[in-house]
Amino acid sequence: MVFLAIGCLALGTACGLWWFSPELSALFTGNSEKTLWLLMFLVGISVGLNKSVFQKVREYHLRVLIIPLSITAASVAAGFLCAPITGMPLAESVCITSGMGWYSLTGIMLTDLAGAGVGAVAFLGNLMREMLSFLVIPWIARHMNHYTAIAPAGATSEDTTLSMLVRYTREEIVVLAVFNGVLCSAAVPLLIRFFYAALH
Repeated sequence: MVFLAIGCLALGTACGLWWFSPELSALFTGNSEKTLWLLMFLVGISVGLNKSVFQKVREYHLRVLIIPLSITAASVAAGFLCAPITGMPLAESVCITSGMGWYSLTGIMLTDLAGAGVGAVAFLGNLMREMLSFLVIPWIARHMNHYTAIAPAGATSEDTTLSMLVRYTREEIVVLAVFNGVLCSAAVPLLIRFFYAALH
Protein backbone atom coordinates (compact mmCIF):
# COMPACT_ATOMS: atom_id res chain seq x y z
CA MET A 1 0.00 0.00 0.00
CA VAL A 2 2.77 2.44 0.96
CA PHE A 3 4.82 1.69 -2.15
CA LEU A 4 1.71 1.98 -4.31
CA ALA A 5 1.03 5.43 -2.85
CA ILE A 6 4.62 6.52 -3.51
CA GLY A 7 4.41 5.16 -7.06
CA CYS A 8 1.15 7.02 -7.73
CA LEU A 9 2.67 10.24 -6.38
CA ALA A 10 5.72 9.84 -8.62
CA LEU A 11 3.55 9.10 -11.66
CA GLY A 12 1.31 12.10 -10.93
CA THR A 13 4.36 14.34 -10.60
CA ALA A 14 5.70 13.11 -13.93
CA CYS A 15 2.32 13.71 -15.59
CA GLY A 16 2.17 17.24 -14.22
CA LEU A 17 5.73 18.03 -15.32
CA TRP A 18 5.78 16.58 -18.80
CA TRP A 19 2.49 15.24 -20.14
CA PHE A 20 -0.61 16.97 -18.78
CA SER A 21 -1.70 20.41 -19.93
CA PRO A 22 -3.10 22.86 -17.33
CA GLU A 23 -6.58 22.27 -18.77
CA LEU A 24 -6.32 18.50 -18.37
CA SER A 25 -4.90 18.84 -14.85
CA ALA A 26 -7.85 21.06 -13.92
CA LEU A 27 -10.23 18.16 -14.63
CA PHE A 28 -8.60 16.22 -11.77
CA THR A 29 -7.84 19.00 -9.29
CA GLY A 30 -11.29 20.53 -9.74
CA ASN A 31 -12.93 17.38 -8.36
CA SER A 32 -10.91 17.16 -5.14
CA GLU A 33 -13.90 18.11 -2.96
CA LYS A 34 -15.97 15.27 -4.43
CA THR A 35 -13.08 12.92 -3.72
CA LEU A 36 -13.07 14.15 -0.12
CA TRP A 37 -16.76 13.29 0.33
CA LEU A 38 -16.21 9.88 -1.20
CA LEU A 39 -13.39 9.19 1.28
CA MET A 40 -15.63 10.21 4.19
CA PHE A 41 -18.40 7.94 2.87
CA LEU A 42 -15.97 5.01 2.77
CA VAL A 43 -14.91 5.71 6.36
CA GLY A 44 -18.58 5.56 7.34
CA ILE A 45 -18.91 2.17 5.68
CA SER A 46 -15.89 0.86 7.62
CA VAL A 47 -17.50 2.05 10.86
CA GLY A 48 -20.74 0.24 10.07
CA LEU A 49 -18.96 -2.99 9.16
CA ASN A 50 -17.05 -3.19 12.46
CA LYS A 51 -19.90 -3.93 14.86
CA SER A 52 -17.48 -5.10 17.56
CA VAL A 53 -16.38 -1.49 17.91
CA PHE A 54 -19.79 -0.49 19.27
CA GLN A 55 -19.76 -3.41 21.72
CA LYS A 56 -16.36 -2.29 23.04
CA VAL A 57 -17.61 1.26 23.48
CA ARG A 58 -20.39 0.02 25.79
CA GLU A 59 -17.88 -2.08 27.74
CA TYR A 60 -15.24 0.61 28.22
CA HIS A 61 -17.53 3.66 28.47
CA LEU A 62 -15.55 6.92 28.48
CA ARG A 63 -12.20 5.15 28.99
CA VAL A 64 -12.29 4.16 25.33
CA LEU A 65 -11.67 7.82 24.45
CA ILE A 66 -8.29 8.05 26.22
CA ILE A 67 -6.25 6.67 23.32
CA PRO A 68 -7.76 8.73 20.46
CA LEU A 69 -7.80 11.92 22.55
CA SER A 70 -4.15 11.43 23.53
CA ILE A 71 -3.10 10.73 19.94
CA THR A 72 -5.01 13.75 18.66
CA ALA A 73 -3.54 16.05 21.32
CA ALA A 74 0.01 14.83 20.65
CA SER A 75 -0.40 15.21 16.88
CA VAL A 76 -1.68 18.77 17.20
CA ALA A 77 1.08 19.64 19.69
CA ALA A 78 3.66 18.31 17.23
CA GLY A 79 2.42 20.85 14.68
CA PHE A 80 2.97 23.71 17.13
CA LEU A 81 6.47 22.42 17.96
CA CYS A 82 7.50 21.82 14.35
CA ALA A 83 6.42 25.22 12.98
CA PRO A 84 9.38 27.21 14.38
CA ILE A 85 11.81 24.38 13.56
CA THR A 86 10.77 24.08 9.91
CA GLY A 87 9.92 27.74 9.33
CA MET A 88 6.49 26.71 8.04
CA PRO A 89 3.51 28.94 8.91
CA LEU A 90 1.84 27.78 12.11
CA ALA A 91 -1.57 27.10 10.54
CA GLU A 92 -0.13 24.86 7.81
CA SER A 93 2.15 23.03 10.24
CA VAL A 94 -0.66 22.22 12.68
CA CYS A 95 -3.02 21.22 9.86
CA ILE A 96 -0.43 18.82 8.43
CA THR A 97 0.15 17.03 11.75
CA SER A 98 -3.61 17.01 12.37
CA GLY A 99 -3.82 14.59 9.44
CA MET A 100 -2.63 11.86 11.84
CA GLY A 101 -1.36 9.68 9.00
CA TRP A 102 -4.37 10.00 6.66
CA TYR A 103 -2.26 11.26 3.79
CA SER A 104 -4.87 11.12 1.01
CA LEU A 105 -7.46 13.26 2.80
CA THR A 106 -4.94 15.67 4.31
CA GLY A 107 -3.27 16.21 0.95
CA ILE A 108 -6.59 16.91 -0.76
CA MET A 109 -7.88 19.27 1.91
CA LEU A 110 -4.71 21.32 2.20
CA THR A 111 -4.39 21.54 -1.57
CA ASP A 112 -7.85 23.15 -1.56
CA LEU A 113 -7.11 25.38 1.42
CA ALA A 114 -3.48 26.38 0.97
CA GLY A 115 -2.35 25.34 -2.52
CA ALA A 116 -0.63 22.44 -4.20
CA GLY A 117 2.73 22.97 -2.47
CA VAL A 118 1.32 22.66 1.04
CA GLY A 119 -0.91 19.81 -0.11
CA ALA A 120 2.13 17.90 -1.37
CA VAL A 121 3.98 18.44 1.92
CA ALA A 122 0.89 17.28 3.83
CA PHE A 123 0.63 14.18 1.67
CA LEU A 124 4.29 13.26 2.08
CA GLY A 125 4.43 14.07 5.80
CA ASN A 126 1.46 11.89 6.64
CA LEU A 127 2.64 9.15 4.27
CA MET A 128 5.96 9.12 6.12
CA ARG A 129 4.08 8.77 9.42
CA GLU A 130 2.33 5.69 8.07
CA MET A 131 5.60 4.21 6.78
CA LEU A 132 7.28 4.86 10.13
CA SER A 133 4.36 3.16 11.90
CA PHE A 134 5.07 -0.08 10.07
CA LEU A 135 8.63 0.05 11.39
CA VAL A 136 8.01 1.03 15.02
CA ILE A 137 4.79 -0.82 15.94
CA PRO A 138 6.58 -4.19 16.42
CA TRP A 139 9.25 -2.58 18.62
CA ILE A 140 6.73 -0.63 20.72
CA ALA A 141 4.51 -3.69 21.19
CA ARG A 142 7.50 -5.74 22.31
CA HIS A 143 9.33 -3.24 24.53
CA MET A 144 6.60 -0.89 25.81
CA ASN A 145 2.96 -2.06 25.79
CA HIS A 146 0.26 -2.99 23.32
CA TYR A 147 -1.87 0.10 23.97
CA THR A 148 1.03 2.40 23.12
CA ALA A 149 1.53 0.57 19.82
CA ILE A 150 -1.66 2.20 18.53
CA ALA A 151 -0.19 5.70 18.89
CA PRO A 152 2.07 5.94 15.83
CA ALA A 153 -0.68 4.55 13.59
CA GLY A 154 -3.01 7.46 14.32
CA ALA A 155 -5.97 7.52 11.94
CA THR A 156 -4.57 4.54 10.00
CA SER A 157 -5.06 2.12 12.91
CA GLU A 158 -8.41 1.05 11.44
CA ASP A 159 -7.07 0.14 8.00
CA THR A 160 -3.53 0.14 6.60
CA THR A 161 -1.57 -0.36 9.84
CA LEU A 162 -4.21 -2.61 11.40
CA SER A 163 -2.45 -5.68 9.99
CA MET A 164 0.65 -4.83 12.06
CA LEU A 165 -1.45 -4.41 15.19
CA VAL A 166 -3.20 -7.73 14.54
CA ARG A 167 0.15 -9.44 14.23
CA TYR A 168 1.97 -7.89 17.19
CA THR A 169 -0.79 -7.24 19.75
CA ARG A 170 -3.84 -9.08 21.08
CA GLU A 171 -7.49 -9.12 20.02
CA GLU A 172 -8.66 -6.54 22.56
CA ILE A 173 -6.08 -4.05 21.29
CA VAL A 174 -7.19 -4.61 17.71
CA VAL A 175 -10.76 -3.61 18.59
CA LEU A 176 -9.50 -0.48 20.35
CA ALA A 177 -7.30 0.27 17.34
CA VAL A 178 -10.30 0.15 15.03
CA PHE A 179 -12.26 2.46 17.33
CA ASN A 180 -9.27 4.80 17.56
CA GLY A 181 -8.95 4.89 13.79
CA VAL A 182 -12.65 5.67 13.37
CA LEU A 183 -12.53 8.59 15.82
CA CYS A 184 -9.25 9.98 14.54
CA SER A 185 -10.42 9.71 10.93
CA ALA A 186 -13.63 11.55 11.80
CA ALA A 187 -11.61 14.25 13.60
CA VAL A 188 -9.11 14.88 10.79
CA PRO A 189 -11.27 17.05 8.48
CA LEU A 190 -12.72 18.95 11.45
CA LEU A 191 -9.29 19.67 12.92
CA ILE A 192 -7.80 20.76 9.61
CA ARG A 193 -10.62 23.20 8.87
CA PHE A 194 -10.67 24.50 12.46
CA PHE A 195 -6.93 25.15 12.78
CA TYR A 196 -6.60 26.58 9.30
CA ALA A 197 -9.31 29.12 10.07
CA ALA A 198 -8.25 29.77 13.69
CA LEU A 199 -4.51 30.21 13.09
CA HIS A 200 -4.61 32.30 9.93
